[in-house]
Amino acid sequence: MRHFDHIDAARRKHLFYRHPRPFDRHDDPAVLAVALGATLYCPATRPGLADDIERAGRRGVMSLVVCLEDAISDDDVGAGEANLVAQLRTLRERGGDVPLLFVRVRDPRQIGDLLGRLGDAAALVSGFVLPKFTPAAGGAFLDALEDAAARTGLRLLAMPVIESPEAVYAETRAEMLDDVARLLAKHRSRILAVRLGATDMSAAYGLRRPPDLTIYDIRPVAGVICDVVNVLGRADGTGYVVTGPVWEYFSAGERMFKPQLRQSPFDRQHAAPLRQRLITSDLDGLIREVHLDKANGLTGKTVIHPSHVAAVHALSVVTHEEYCDAADILGVAGGGAMASSYANKMNEAKPHRAWAERLMLRARVFGVAAEGVTFVELLEAAGSR
Repeated sequence: MRHFDHIDAARRKHLFYRHPRPFDRHDDPAVLAVALGATLYCPATRPGLADDIERAGRRGVMSLVVCLEDAISDDDVGAGEANLVAQLRTLRERGGDVPLLFVRVRDPRQIGDLLGRLGDAAALVSGFVLPKFTPAAGGAFLDALEDAAARTGLRLLAMPVIESPEAVYAETRAEMLDDVARLLAKHRSRILAVRLGATDMSAAYGLRRPPDLTIYDIRPVAGVICDVVNVLGRADGTGYVVTGPVWEYFSAGERMFKPQLRQSPFDRQHAAPLRQRLITSDLDGLIREVHLDKANGLTGKTVIHPSHVAAVHALSVVTHEEYCDAADILGVAGGGAMASSYANKMNEAKPHRAWAERLMLRARVFGVAAEGVTFVELLEAAGSR
């Protein structure tokens, strides 16, 4: 697998200074966690699930979650399990490459049961998404995952979702996150990334983010995200990749505020129609939120529609300026400060080092844009198929 392989090779040559490097499901989890990119959620009940997964892969999706939890009704769990098993068996029979596949379960017992029912098709499953993760409930999920991995011989990774009321309410949050950190540390080799369930977090206050605001404008939820990054996303070797919360809009309604995309970058690329399409689909809000995700220490994003993927991935490409800064910082031993190669900022070797190391890992899987290539060009190319 490799990001942007669905783009014509000649166009990729123009877009990238350093091309994205290939990866596969057996790579180092530190690489896979960044390579997840826009993780597409899909209900397990979809009758054409196998076709949907293959189609998503052709459109540049690198990670996909088949959901047996909130995406389907309580009455449909049995049918969803049966459909998931049948559809993944079909994929196994067809062969070929598929995205990194994860299953979001409701109950720890589903992990071993589903893998047993899948048979050889279990090899397509890279891991499981663990909902409503708490210290009390999370241990059973992780123990079930360890048991299943030992029984099947598969490397199974976990993505716990922080979204429970205990994580949201101020009086329980600090203790809960500390306990989660201790629990995850015991299973560190299994933890691929920590996901944020912003919809459930909002529900604890009876809120829903409108399409013309980002999750960071919803202050009660923004405070939770801040604390999750503080405890679980540290750059001192104890943290994990924390992924951006879901963007749940894919069609525009009535707008209250002006579009959040400047017109001039699109005009310079003769891409005014692209800008209008983004605005019409409310994707200008998604683009702003991804910028804020990155600024607040989050990597990748949960999405619920294929049209979101190109924007997340285009914004994940390291700019030429960022790459030059990171290379300068990492090339200095013993500290010190220097003007950037672009002569527009000060780079400090010690305080900026962790940022530079993380950026170079993102550059490995998403590539580095060629000098002068903008997000607009990357987005137009990524969404062209």
